[in-house]
Amino acid sequence: MSEVYIVPRDRAGMELDEFLCLLFPEWNKGFLRRMVREGKVLVDGEQVLPSRRLRADQVLMVDIDPDAAPAAPIAPGIELEILHETDGWLVIQKPAGLAVEPERWARERASMSGAMLQVARSRAGDDATEIDERLRIVHRLDKETSGALLVAKDLDAERALRTAFEEGRVAKAYLALVEGEHPLPDGEVETIDVPLGPDARRSGRMRVMPRKVGRNGEAPRRSKRKAAGKPSRTRIRVEQRFRGFTLLRCEPLTGRTHQIRVHLADAGFPLAVDKVYGRRDALLLSELKSSYRAKRGRAEHPLIDRLTLHAAEIGVPDVRGRSEELVRVTAPLPKDFARALMQLEKHRSLSR
Repeated sequence: MSEVYIVPRDRAGMELDEFLCLLFPEWNKGFLRRMVREGKVLVDGEQVLPSRRLRADQVLMVDIDPDAAPAAPIAPGIELEILHETDGWLVIQKPAGLAVEPERWARERASMSGAMLQVARSRAGDDATEIDERLRIVHRLDKETSGALLVAKDLDAERALRTAFEEGRVAKAYLALVEGEHPLPDGEVETIDVPLGPDARRSGRMRVMPRKVGRNGEAPRRSKRKAAGKPSRTRIRVEQRFRGFTLLRCEPLTGRTHQIRVHLADAGFPLAVDKVYGRRDALLLSELKSSYRAKRGRAEHPLIDRLTLHAAEIGVPDVRGRSEELVRVTAPLPKDFARALMQLEKHRSLSR
């Protein structure tokens, strides 16, 4: 394609790659930046860097072959619930089973990125040829985890929120239904402080790493042969108790991959459903109710067949710098998680 675009006055000062993301929302930013570097996008007839700030009425010549572009993220028929919105960000209720980004080997599957594109298009209007805002997911949840997902509405907000995450100024709380009756007394808080790192023998998995200590208690120098685990801390407290299970409130104080799942499994309380670090791929009513019998000829439908982990709350700092207080947003439990808790209360209550 070869098209000409004029920079409108309300987009003056925007970086070139950001402007292109609004013009071509189906194409990811990395691809567009590469096209700029290859001279497929010219500003007033000149090749420039993707970070060039634009002026009003400048002319863009875009010559990009659509067949060379990566497949657009999709999310057909998925409607997302917006839990809270400010002028800089919004919090979405992420459904379980939807990956945050398109999966590497299955990009045709629905993802949150595709759903965000649908939200942006609906907000721009059905007749719009471009979008007014590029919604940017600023942190990740596992595909099978439900709950609060933070999304920036512009580049400045994205940068501020990513910095806030790095500095530990974003508060997150998860509800985790685990196997076993946790001994932590009601009302008390415990911090799991165990370093984590990638499992070299099993791709995509994390594991507990030994805490390395050098001479005189000092941290040793890094070795190229054996990488040390990264410091990882999770604060937990008991929310509800059942016979054989516990509902925990977990607050990750660091942001390692699979942190809560690995910390709990290592402590002897894996998620009630976790195909990787636990022992179940589903929780069945027959496990909770001894008298339950499935109908003849029908397989038992699970109460929940995904991670028993829900991002229940997120506390977000003011990205515009107008207040020191966090805005706290709560994500309601989805139906499958609530159903599992209801059956536990009914058949595994400790008062029985």
